[in-house]
Amino acid sequence: MNQDADQLRLLSIFHYVVGGLLAFCACIPLVHLALGLMMVLCPQFFGPAKDEPPAFLGWLMVIFAGLFILAGWILAALVVWAGRCLQRRHHYAFCFVMACVACVFMPFGTVLGVFTIIVLHRPSVRMLFGLPAASA
Repeated sequence: MNQDADQLRLLSIFHYVVGGLLAFCACIPLVHLALGLMMVLCPQFFGPAKDEPPAFLGWLMVIFAGLFILAGWILAALVVWAGRCLQRRHHYAFCFVMACVACVFMPFGTVLGVFTIIVLHRPSVRMLFGLPAASA
């Protein structure tokens, strides 16, 4: 049981780290957001009037960049919350689903997700969460 508690503690710490990395990587589209805002607010920056990009293209970049940033930050917050749930041993199903979702983000999320799935699959860990041990 002590080994399971130690592994859950380490996994929760790694969830915080991966959540921070996801939040940082979600900031990459800020460049596209700024470029789109420049296309909309000051198109003369790109050259004479005949070379200015159309405004709808700028709005398209702003909308998509904003959506990607928002989705990345939400996902990062969910990964951090899963780490908090692992630490408190609550919401087993949520932790398991977030471990599966984390597998998509290579390489760190994949490693974290696989190890989390392996640890959560143990009957002794299920008992730590207050669930009955899974039948074989």
